[in-house]
Amino acid sequence: MEKIEHTTISTNGINMHVASIGSGPVILFLHGFPDLWYSWRHQLLSFADLGYKAIAPDLRGYGDSDAPPSHESYTVLHIVGDLIGLLNSLGVDKVLLVGHDWGAIVAWWLCMIRPDRVKALVNTSVVFNPRNPNVKPLDTFRSLFGDDYYICRFQEPGEIEEDFAQTDTKKLITRFFTSRNPRPPCIPKTVGFRGLPAPPPLPAWFTEEDVSFYVDKFNQKGFTGGLNYYRAMNLSWELTAPWAGLQIKVPVKFIVGDLDITYHIPGTKEYIHDGGLKKHVPFLQEVVIMEGVGHFLQQEKPEEVTDHIYSFFKKF
Repeated sequence: MEKIEHTTISTNGINMHVASIGSGPVILFLHGFPDLWYSWRHQLLSFADLGYKAIAPDLRGYGDSDAPPSHESYTVLHIVGDLIGLLNSLGVDKVLLVGHDWGAIVAWWLCMIRPDRVKALVNTSVVFNPRNPNVKPLDTFRSLFGDDYYICRFQEPGEIEEDFAQTDTKKLITRFFTSRNPRPPCIPKTVGFRGLPAPPPLPAWFTEEDVSFYVDKFNQKGFTGGLNYYRAMNLSWELTAPWAGLQIKVPVKFIVGDLDITYHIPGTKEYIHDGGLKKHVPFLQEVVIMEGVGHFLQQEKPEEVTDHIYSFFKKF
């Protein structure tokens, strides 16, 4: 880990912290919520050994990167803009791209808006969902799961931050990362995150050292930056109207754990396996369903995920 270099890049009006290691073709790793560059620590080291330059930023709002206060500064256009500025600053023309969770959503949109900057994509956890011109994303989630669904609960500025502040950060982080319940996370206001039961003992893949890293960073930065991605969902929907109906036109491999909550959203399995995803991502070459694996697959099964990524990227 001490071999990983840490730099700060000025991009799109913010300062972005970037972890990197190695030399060779560039792989850009994008994390999700509530996560950091650290999510990709295993892959950074492995791909450096395999002859790549591996780069993992703290996305806007996270870790040691700047966190603008308003949710209006967290649309997918802002985040894609940050990444294009990052690549320009590094003098990188095209990258191999890997995303997870919110990083996967950003990766899909980076490929949609600037396919000229991406050689190939391995995306994990979140499928590409084409823009529904008639229904805003939050309305969709409310109709499926109700107002207690976590994405709906995240919408009110200050409310969830206060709930989180009354909860031990270690408990929060441990519960987020080690949950293996694929059912929709619904948290009634009367219970709150502070009212959730204690998390189970740490699994072997998520150590006390790992927990401490996350706890320290989120205690310093807070969760508002990450929550703002959810609060900007409807605004992103409005701003991305010009790209409605376009396909993802880069080579893609998709990986998801069969215990991931995203895999169990109604209709998602059918969408993946019955040709819907392929229709919108025509260069989709492979889908991998990892058995017995939860949401944070790159940490839970790091060697296996690295092998899946490498077997695809070595073609390019």
